[in-house]
Amino acid sequence: QVQLVESGGGLVQAGGSLRLSCAASGRTFSSYAMGWFRQAPGKEREFVAAIRWSGGNTYYADSVKGRFTISRDNAKNTVYLQMNSLKPEDAAVYYCAAGFPTAQAMGVMRAYDYWGQGTQVTVSS
Repeated sequence: QVQLVESGGGLVQAGGSLRLSCAASGRTFSSYAMGWFRQAPGKEREFVAAIRWSGGNTYYADSVKGRFTISRDNAKNTVYLQMNSLKPEDAAVYYCAAGFPTAQAMGVMRAYDYWGQGTQVTVSS
């Protein structure tokens, strides 16, 4: 069992940066792949970024490549999402997730078993 708690959301101007954190409980955190997803009002939840258990492989949605960076610290049971050059269209509730997706399914919601409650990111233009 893994419990996930996101933090770091807030209000930022377009072009600014935020770093989201997701703290996980459970001794087996380091074995899980971790993902970030987001959901804007009236839209479906979508994939943002993911990282394998070792941190050696990362995956990004095309919309955030070059602007967002996912990383993890297994010693701290925490995964991060550094978000730079934020745009108004990045505004959403951001969720972290844990699971064992295959490489082909890193961006698939149903491949993840555990989800956090989300943290709100608002980007003003």
